[in-house]
Amino acid sequence: MDLKSKIRVVEDFPSAGISFKDVTTLLSDGEAYFEAIEGCSKMLEGVTFDLIVGPEARGFLIGAPLAVKLKKGFVPIRKPGKLPYETIQHAYELEYGTDVLEIHKDAIKPGDRVLIADDLLATGGTAKAVCELVEKLGGTVVGLAFLMELDFLPGREVLSGYEVWSTIHYTS
Repeated sequence: MDLKSKIRVVEDFPSAGISFKDVTTLLSDGEAYFEAIEGCSKMLEGVTFDLIVGPEARGFLIGAPLAVKLKKGFVPIRKPGKLPYETIQHAYELEYGTDVLEIHKDAIKPGDRVLIADDLLATGGTAKAVCELVEKLGGTVVGLAFLMELDFLPGREVLSGYEVWSTIHYTS
């Protein structure tokens, strides 16, 4: 199945010059969604890990079904104030300002091998922040799996030193 054809492209969203890759159209097609998760799981054959971590919110849509398929636990990374137990935070730089992510302080134990899953690799800032949160808790990031990657942006460079896998690639 051509998964790229199932993703709607919205021009000039959220601002002029941006060509937004809207994964909601793929997610609403049960067969395409199934094939997307299958594709992600096939990329990971031979990779050994204990948990999958996914950042809010679209990381949940890829990470959680992937965790079920691979019989792994899933750990959500959230915006501040969304998790009910004690958390640790990590602030990181965005193009125009900063953002903060949180994880439960007991979600990852030292030595856990962690895979990070998300829908899109673009600039890599959020993914790098998730790596740093996992590592603050003593986890080892074995790699990052993305449904889509914008090859023309510096995401892979930002994540240098980490293994990165992507199912769908956009070159422009």
